[in-house]
Amino acid sequence: MKARIKFRKYGALRFIGHLDVMRFFQKVMRRADIPIAFTGGYSPHMIMSFASPLGIGLTSDGEYFDIELREPVSSEEAVRRMNEACVEGIEVISFRQIAEEKKMTGMTILAGADYLVTPKEETEESLPQNWMTGFRRFMDQKEIRVIKQTKKSEREMNIRPLIYDWEFRDGGIFLQLAAGSAENLKPDLVMDSFLTYMNLNETFSSSSFACHRLEMYADTGKENGRSLVTLESLGTDIR
Repeated sequence: MKARIKFRKYGALRFIGHLDVMRFFQKVMRRADIPIAFTGGYSPHMIMSFASPLGIGLTSDGEYFDIELREPVSSEEAVRRMNEACVEGIEVISFRQIAEEKKMTGMTILAGADYLVTPKEETEESLPQNWMTGFRRFMDQKEIRVIKQTKKSEREMNIRPLIYDWEFRDGGIFLQLAAGSAENLKPDLVMDSFLTYMNLNETFSSSSFACHRLEMYADTGKENGRSLVTLESLGTDIR
């Protein structure tokens, strides 16, 4: 049996990296007595895979990882026990059974993610008053060409098709971006591109903004185009 766990990351724990989050949940699994399955061989480890690592400094209401269970455990009981074993900064939201196929893991089916990007307090005081008007003009472009760097190379690309949706929200900018192994766009690249467009890149950078991940999605659309559904919605509660 496979299960998908949704959690939020906030407060001071936004500064811990992905490997520390993995180690944290390995300890939580033991303390909460979750019957997680292990690999075989001389060095067994918990069968656990995260949909998409969260960058250091970012907070989130929609993080996911999948596990394999040796035996069933009710969703309500698992969430309660895991939260009792957690610390402030991590909260488990749901624990749901998912399909058994390898191709249905969160890492494999991830297709999009929502973010809320807001100016930090010291940034907000320094930004020009017309920065939101400038962002609207920035997004009205048919193409947004950037140099995207990878571990091995860099290439010029148009990121505009990878920005699925956007709006001004709560004093900041809501962005729905492509995510996953096929296409992946991070909000810091969008904001750095915007700042360059506005000739503000010598004063500000993407680190001048706070970024909060809201949700992650799979794409269930086929011939009719993109149809994003939350990774959580693809599971069912275990009774």
